[in-house]
Amino acid sequence: MAFTIKKTALVAGVLSASLLFVSACSSNNASSNKSNNGGSKDGKVVVDIFQGKVEIADQLKRLTDQYTKTHPNVTFNIETVGGGADGAAALKAKFASNKAPDIFTSQGYQDVITWKDKLEDLSDQPWVKDAYPNALTPTTLDGKIYGMPVNFEGYGFAYNKALFKKAGITDLPKTFTQLEDAAKKLKAAGITPFSVGYAEWWVLANHGLNVPFAYQADPNKFIKGLNDGTEKITGNKYFDDYFKLLDLTIKYGNKNPLTTDYNTEVTQFAKGETAMIQQGNWIQPMLDKLTPNMEVGFIPLALTDDPAQADKLMLDVPSNWVVYNKAPEADKKAAKDFLNWMVSSEEGKTALVKDFKYIPAFKTITADPKDIGPLGAELQQYLKDGKTYSWQFMKYPDGAGQEFGAALQAYVGGQKSKEETEKAFDATWAKLKK
Repeated sequence: MAFTIKKTALVAGVLSASLLFVSACSSNNASSNKSNNGGSKDGKVVVDIFQGKVEIADQLKRLTDQYTKTHPNVTFNIETVGGGADGAAALKAKFASNKAPDIFTSQGYQDVITWKDKLEDLSDQPWVKDAYPNALTPTTLDGKIYGMPVNFEGYGFAYNKALFKKAGITDLPKTFTQLEDAAKKLKAAGITPFSVGYAEWWVLANHGLNVPFAYQADPNKFIKGLNDGTEKITGNKYFDDYFKLLDLTIKYGNKNPLTTDYNTEVTQFAKGETAMIQQGNWIQPMLDKLTPNMEVGFIPLALTDDPAQADKLMLDVPSNWVVYNKAPEADKKAAKDFLNWMVSSEEGKTALVKDFKYIPAFKTITADPKDIGPLGAELQQYLKDGKTYSWQFMKYPDGAGQEFGAALQAYVGGQKSKEETEKAFDATWAKLKK
């Protein structure tokens, strides 16, 4: 995600990612027809798009090119900045310098609360009726819809089927003990079990730490308890369990995890240098590019030995397209039309599943497993089987993820104990909660 994101580097993500999940930066710039006050001129409209998923930068450019073939008065200025802290800081800088984009991405939940005064109400848009109801939850506030869901994304440990076979692993691990046993078998076969990219704070703080939040009997109640002081992370069973999983990936992972970034860990995995990677289906386009037809699947980020609890993947809407409510009217109109075209036209629908490899957030878009890739297909099966957890990290207080990430990186580096790290989580939450 890179999803950076922020998914996250959207980001991976978002950052998927969305807004999630990576720390790379790229841009595709069209010549601007904007006037000095930010509007358009000569009957031409320039729609500025700011998004955080480097994985789909080229695909998005091709999609906007398709749109302009039938809308020649519209051009697009696309800027892609890796999600996480990089993407969030870059977006804030855009607004601070009076260069706000017309369309940008939002994780939803806390993000919508933070940015509400800049978001256009999209409740009346045609695509609303076609969205899966739960796909609208992240950007619904006070009965209004402020964002169009980009897609469903999910993650766990993506694994290399050929390397598992080479190590003699025939039964896929569904519990923590089974995962530990698989790691031992892989190492005994001369294979590095995990590709670990802990240079990226969001891999730890968002995707990793989400697991113990999701395991709570009632995650919303637990988060409410953190806000009102009746709950603590320190000493909570599932957070203690998460550190066991973290230790496992470090023990059986690649060297120098704190200097291994997103691109490096994905490349290691794609080249067969490691057997597992904590990432999501957003890496499918990168795998297709680096190693076409790679046989991959998902296993869960198991914290316990109860398969009914542990054998689940993390799935949610990682990112949403939002429109700046103070953009020039012509820009807003074009932005809304493009977003609706993206999910209603045959060109847009085809691009989303075949080029973006997205699991659709709309009932009117069909995704064939061969189009979205093996990772997306396995996520769809987990979704169909009801074996998913939702993403709780999008409910963190604003800025908490980065601080959680720094604390976890200190733990990985041996500078903090588990107890000190958990206390740092509680202190961060108490400081940043609304």
